[in-house]
Amino acid sequence: MQNIDPFVLLEPVIYIAISTGLVVFWRLRRRLTVPVLVLALIAYAGAIALKVVVQSFTYDSVTTAFGSVSWQTGLYFGVQTSFFEVGLAYLVARVAFSRKQIAAQDGEAYGVSLAFWENGILLGALTLVNLATTYLLIAEGLFPSSTYQTLVSSSPSLFDQPQKLALPMAFGVLERVSSLLAHFAWGYLCVMAACMRKTTYLAIALPMGLIDALVPFASEMPLWTFETVIFVVSLGFLAIAWTATKAARESGYALLPPKD
Repeated sequence: MQNIDPFVLLEPVIYIAISTGLVVFWRLRRRLTVPVLVLALIAYAGAIALKVVVQSFTYDSVTTAFGSVSWQTGLYFGVQTSFFEVGLAYLVARVAFSRKQIAAQDGEAYGVSLAFWENGILLGALTLVNLATTYLLIAEGLFPSSTYQTLVSSSPSLFDQPQKLALPMAFGVLERVSSLLAHFAWGYLCVMAACMRKTTYLAIALPMGLIDALVPFASEMPLWTFETVIFVVSLGFLAIAWTATKAARESGYALLPPKD
């Protein structure tokens, strides 16, 4: 059996490094507490669990009716992200605020933490463990042949040479940066909405989940085009969130000054 190229292990390592680096930075230089990190985990894990349950019952029906590439299928994904990821992020923040477990000053950290659980853990650490385990099992001749054939058919890029993997990897990292920006934007807005009781912030945050409506169209355009569009949209989310909360920040309520 040809083994997967160990170069593929670098991508999830980069995800972990970026996500963990941001958590450490916010912990040391701004404001990030363990309770906020745990609250973000509850919100994110709950959202992913709900998505898994809903899709297990409805995905086949939706794609049979509308196809895997259609605006209806895109809306199917986008609405789930809006209601589950953004909605649950708000509900957890609202309950935590009522119990005095979170404050408006934790908005940034909450957004960073949501991004950490998706990019650093789900798509970073878990992917790294999976790829590393696959590499070792193939190297030791312990990988089932039937599973190997499925892997070759479903993920042929895992066996490419580093020079062929570099560009897709770079776009993969850009996608994670986009994810970080989007999660930061709606996580920050959700905390501000919960703590300042401003439904306007929630109304701005909820449609941001519709970014996942673009996912079915990834295969319909060049990779660089798709990832550039996602990045620009995510950057726009951050700009919108920052602009919408400008007055709150200027009042000194939304942010704390960096530590010396």
